[in-house]
Amino acid sequence: MNPRADTADWARLIRLLGPIHRQAVATARRLSRSAHDGDDLYQEAVLRAYHKLDGLRDESKFRPWFFAVLLSKHRSWVRRPRRESVAIDETVGRMDEPVGEDGSAWEEKRRGAERAARALDELQPVQREAIVLHDLEGFSVEEVAEMQRATPSAVKSRLARGREQLRRFYARLSHEGGVPRLDAMPAKAMAWSAVERNHE
Repeated sequence: MNPRADTADWARLIRLLGPIHRQAVATARRLSRSAHDGDDLYQEAVLRAYHKLDGLRDESKFRPWFFAVLLSKHRSWVRRPRRESVAIDETVGRMDEPVGEDGSAWEEKRRGAERAARALDELQPVQREAIVLHDLEGFSVEEVAEMQRATPSAVKSRLARGREQLRRFYARLSHEGGVPRLDAMPAKAMAWSAVERNHE
């Protein structure tokens, strides 16, 4: 391989990744069972994108192109044997320091992150991707369809089925007494916050 071309390709990829880096990392973490796994997933997606970069002709399409690479890598990951990991990601933001005099707010954020990770882990990969991209990251149905290389109607179906599974997950937790009052939950709105409101 030409070293100059190799360097130029990396420089091009880094330039294109710059504006979407933080969001792509957050998405990878939300798709994974832990922040650590998400970081590994993101790194593997970056390497895959580097090797496929020659196929990207229109740089204005980089964001959906890269997310499609990330989703493809995610599906490869879920076919691997499961590894045990702590199911805490950064779905509710960083939790480095306890909040409140007794740390109770930090503990509730930690439990909320665990619930969110467990809830998402029960979804099929394509449903989890649709929920994360649309309900958490704010992409439109059409954008998610482009990233998933699916039709908008397929994405809508995945969202509906994924939300129904999340509703059942939280209904089960509510029945078991495992869901806190909504006013004790993190302020960040999530797709399933309305579900928790209905099952206090």
